[in-house]
Amino acid sequence: MSELMDLVQVAKEAGAIMKNAVHMWESVHEKSGHANFATDYDERIQAFLFERLAQLEPEASFLGEEDGHEVFLPEYKKGLVFVVDPIDGTSNFLVGYRPSVVSIGLLKDGRPYRAVVYNPYFDMCFWAEAGKGAFLNGKPVHSSKNSLADSLIVFGTSPYYPDCKEETFRLAAEYLDRCIDLRRSGSAEWDLCSVAAGWAGMFFELRVSLWDYAAGALIVEEAGGKVTDLEGKSLTFEGKSSMLAVSEGVAREEYMP
Repeated sequence: MSELMDLVQVAKEAGAIMKNAVHMWESVHEKSGHANFATDYDERIQAFLFERLAQLEPEASFLGEEDGHEVFLPEYKKGLVFVVDPIDGTSNFLVGYRPSVVSIGLLKDGRPYRAVVYNPYFDMCFWAEAGKGAFLNGKPVHSSKNSLADSLIVFGTSPYYPDCKEETFRLAAEYLDRCIDLRRSGSAEWDLCSVAAGWAGMFFELRVSLWDYAAGALIVEEAGGKVTDLEGKSLTFEGKSSMLAVSEGVAREEYMP
């Protein structure tokens, strides 16, 4: 557990950089895709994470959003690989909408091993280790036992991929009739943690990058939930994927789109 707590400490130090940021719009530069922003703070936090995590696991490889490309190399199937999103929810970060998190996923032989997701604005830190449960600020969390009809659904709009727009909102309209209501935070990792914590019964998104789910998927599963792609297949943790995460209660019923 001490190794996991070391990751928690690193995430909190990175979160402090995010929370204390000023003049965010002055450091903005766009990446490919509609409204796909990055800031100097994304790059600064990622560099900090890589440096600190390398001290903890010198043999590990690294994959981060601000590398400029998403390439899951064959050698990542062996050993340890950190998958990092320095600010998941950069658009939120820019405008002061608070679901922005630091995400650290650690894969071991190609599968999720440890995970930390930290929201510095709420001082809420989720963490998990494979086979050892999920926690929020040190207290165990478990996904909801409620049915879909008695649950909120959180979802992502895959905003960088225009081809996903029509199907995303078709699914949203379909699910709106099957649940209490829909929510969108703008951070996939935060949404996954919301399922783990029991606040929501489902999260879906048509296309998310590995750093957007490498940590949250493990946290959901360790909290008793279930994570697949939108076809019900197991995740490969090798790159972009559709995502469907459900609570323990929703998993007992017919929930597939």
